[in-house]
Amino acid sequence: MDMVLAAVREMVPWMQQRSIALDRNAEFPAAEIGRLRRAGALSPALPVSGSGDPDDLAALLILAGQGNLSVGRILEAHVNALHAIARYGRPADDDGRLCALWVTDPPSGGLSMRRQGNRIFLDGGKQFCSGAGYTDGALVTARDENGDTRMLVLRLGMGETATPLPSPLQGMRAAVTGAVDFSGCETSAAALLGDPGDYLREPDFSAGAWRGSAVALGGLIALLEHGVAQLRQTGRFDNPHTQARCGLAIIARETCRLWVHAVARIAEDAAAPVGARVAMAGLGRIAVETACLDAIRLLQRSLGLPAFRQGSPVELICRDLSTYLRQPAPDEVLVEAAKWVADHPEART
Repeated sequence: MDMVLAAVREMVPWMQQRSIALDRNAEFPAAEIGRLRRAGALSPALPVSGSGDPDDLAALLILAGQGNLSVGRILEAHVNALHAIARYGRPADDDGRLCALWVTDPPSGGLSMRRQGNRIFLDGGKQFCSGAGYTDGALVTARDENGDTRMLVLRLGMGETATPLPSPLQGMRAAVTGAVDFSGCETSAAALLGDPGDYLREPDFSAGAWRGSAVALGGLIALLEHGVAQLRQTGRFDNPHTQARCGLAIIARETCRLWVHAVARIAEDAAAPVGARVAMAGLGRIAVETACLDAIRLLQRSLGLPAFRQGSPVELICRDLSTYLRQPAPDEVLVEAAKWVADHPEART
């Protein structure tokens, strides 16, 4: 893993240089994914398989987010898919194929499946699909005839149709988030992964949130780097109020770093109580979100209107990071995590 991390670390400045153009054109980062594949980053050693270290995986995701949050999002989804595949008893491909994770149904016409012998027939689709039209495969959830949620690992190019969202997202444009319709597609029953309800089974369903937090931390690291550089270029960094705000932003960054690594270790610890793994991942997610939003506010206040000029790294990262942090049910996550920790004072978290 050391060689993989070294190769990805070298990629960070190159990814940052390309990020503005990719965002402007809403272009999928194919060159970045290609280099990640060649570096071995699409086949990382995973803690769930017993062969990976959580800190190493965190470092990989942080570096990806530091280079380009859209690249980080695509890699995070790929790692989440590999985790589920390893967790539920099916060996993952080791040839570096890029796998998406598409689990959000549209308001109507969500993905359903019908099994007939050794074949599975699909109807409906998914929305908010990162990498729509560009990934090699996808782990999707579908409702079966009994109304249960099943996971399927699909090789794409089976006749599915990818279309842009009716209203594009403000940020993460290079992640090419769209909708995918699988109506009329069919696959083998071998595509089934796990048992009914496994996708929502804890701790995996909630504890994996730490991987998104790691990518967000990478974005925050890049934001501070670019923000301080821009302040120095404009001669505004010497102002003591600006330095104070930067100091608070640095505290926010290091708070994120501590949370991400601490949560990665407990979330990936199979011996830890399930409740602790879920609760700490939830608290870490909220801590990282809060720290990132605080840092965005502090840097925007320091830079003023230049922070909102399109084509600047600060503007792009603020927009991407704000979009990336919009994960579902933050209040519910915080309340449930706080209750578990308060009810289990004896638990080591």
